[in-house]
Amino acid sequence: MGALGRVLLWLQLCALTRAAYKLWVPNTDFEPAANWSQNRTPCAGAAVEFPTNKMVSVLVREGHSISDMLLPRDGEFVLASGAGFSAPDASRDPGCGTGAPALFLDPDRFSWHDPRLWRSGDAAQGLFSVDAERVPCRHDDVVFPPDASFRVGLGPGARPARVRSVRALGQTFTRDEDLAAFLASRAGRLRFHGPGALSVGPEACAEPSGCVCGNAEVQPWICAALLRPLGGRCPPAACRDALRPEGQCCDLCGAIVSLTHGPTFDIERYRARLLQAFLPLHQGLQVAVSKVPRPPRPRGTAGAEADTEIQVVLAETGPQTGGAGRLARALLADVAEHGEALGVLSATARESGAPVGDGSAEGLVGSGLRAELAGAVTAGLLLVLLALAAGALLLRRAPRPTWGRRDEAAPAPVVAPLGFSNPVFDVAGSAEPVRRTPQPPAPKVENSSASRSYFINPLFAEAEA
Repeated sequence: MGALGRVLLWLQLCALTRAAYKLWVPNTDFEPAANWSQNRTPCAGAAVEFPTNKMVSVLVREGHSISDMLLPRDGEFVLASGAGFSAPDASRDPGCGTGAPALFLDPDRFSWHDPRLWRSGDAAQGLFSVDAERVPCRHDDVVFPPDASFRVGLGPGARPARVRSVRALGQTFTRDEDLAAFLASRAGRLRFHGPGALSVGPEACAEPSGCVCGNAEVQPWICAALLRPLGGRCPPAACRDALRPEGQCCDLCGAIVSLTHGPTFDIERYRARLLQAFLPLHQGLQVAVSKVPRPPRPRGTAGAEADTEIQVVLAETGPQTGGAGRLARALLADVAEHGEALGVLSATARESGAPVGDGSAEGLVGSGLRAELAGAVTAGLLLVLLALAAGALLLRRAPRPTWGRRDEAAPAPVVAPLGFSNPVFDVAGSAEPVRRTPQPPAPKVENSSASRSYFINPLFAEAEA
């Protein structure tokens, strides 16, 4: 039995023991175009350069004709049957060798914490994993390709990456002592690097309801690696009031159903129920089902299940929206009818808002703000009209106030106040106006120039003789 056959048999045993596994995707082979600066395998007669200050193991599967090669500081070439290097001959590519050398890309660019570099062994149509669970969880078995070379950066070293087992170079490591010895060997140093650490523990997930992934502490590094090609920022969601599930790096459009479960709940059976009975009726959706920590609950809540819940994420993938909300309501109805048989005690759902239209979100907010301001101005004008009407009614019933002539000299110069005194609110017959505490200016909708002039209100001014 070959190496690949042994790996497939081992994966089948993992499935029988309910253990999930993650497969490492990228490699450092010689032939893949993605490993070269010109995005192509070096042509016949080309000059080849490897990073001189890097360590790398390179699997060569074919024969290659090269004119020159700059080797790395420390590394190895693993030659498959019939593979090798030779000097260029008359059959060399006439368009090759005249340009820049073919540069092998930095082999240290692959990080353990990058979710894009892993593939789940139990992936199925319609299923996905939140970002933190795309990286190996503490109960996962990790498999590195048996027929490819690879190099993995173990991260900053803030917390060791812990998994159930590691299979690499035809060996399966389930004890820390054996794994540490391999990582310290030359073969291990060529394939694993960085200040981080890797450890294994034989504990498998024995709970039928599933187990918490355990990557919450390293999620900042997971999100940083995932968003590095995007400049470290999440792309804007295509809907208002987008949701961010537990373990996800960015907001998404759809719905989240949270299940409180009992001891008879089986997460694999429920996942299969979603795939077979619900997803075929709701196109354009993907589903992620996992056990996650529950938000803090009031004191006095007891029980082992009080700290966890089942998170069902319904993500919109097509142009049509609303399917996630309909499926969420269908799942709530299913729990109401079959919850006891499923082992589900209760269920709640959250749904994102409507999709963003042709206008941008800023435009929608701006138009709403302008509508609110217009309503406030209208209400203010209505209040002013009501106040004038009330003032006229009071003047009709109250004695007419006496106003001094504007040309009478004052006994002493005084500073004129801003505005004027309204006789409707002054005490009739008083010798001097009531002094009021200045109030702070009210917020204004539009800017207006400040003026220190004041005027006589013609409604209350007495006609001159």
